[in-house]
Amino acid sequence: MINARAINHLGIAVRSLADQHAFYADVLGARLEGIEEVPEQQVKVAFYTLGEGDHAVRLELLEPTAPTSPIAGFIEKRGEGLHHVAYTVADLPARLAELKAAGVRLIDEQPRNGAHHTRIAFLHPKASMGVLTELCEPAHQAASV
Repeated sequence: MINARAINHLGIAVRSLADQHAFYADVLGARLEGIEEVPEQQVKVAFYTLGEGDHAVRLELLEPTAPTSPIAGFIEKRGEGLHHVAYTVADLPARLAELKAAGVRLIDEQPRNGAHHTRIAFLHPKASMGVLTELCEPAHQAASV
């Protein structure tokens, strides 16, 4: 069982963070949290926040940094747009072990490093009705487990 605590963010594949900034900041009124490169994933990410408090929603824009990036492949096949839904979880290794034991198809059997010092893992879209699902364990949760 995943035991999701919340939706952590929505991942959106884009060709260029710079080209999309005006839409997210000026049109939607989202606040840019920051931009970070994640070399392991071959992406540069920009996190934006919409809303306040319990109603805040985070958006993660993903720009490929190499033609071999999974995001580059996604954009080539499907174009820019919604890439994944990420859920906050605690004890990511235990969640993955439980899912594997239950026969859930995984992309990642072990956590890997994500943006903002998180540990992440993906479930295969075929396990979740075509939606790429990311499990995300924020650094402060991983340290306290």
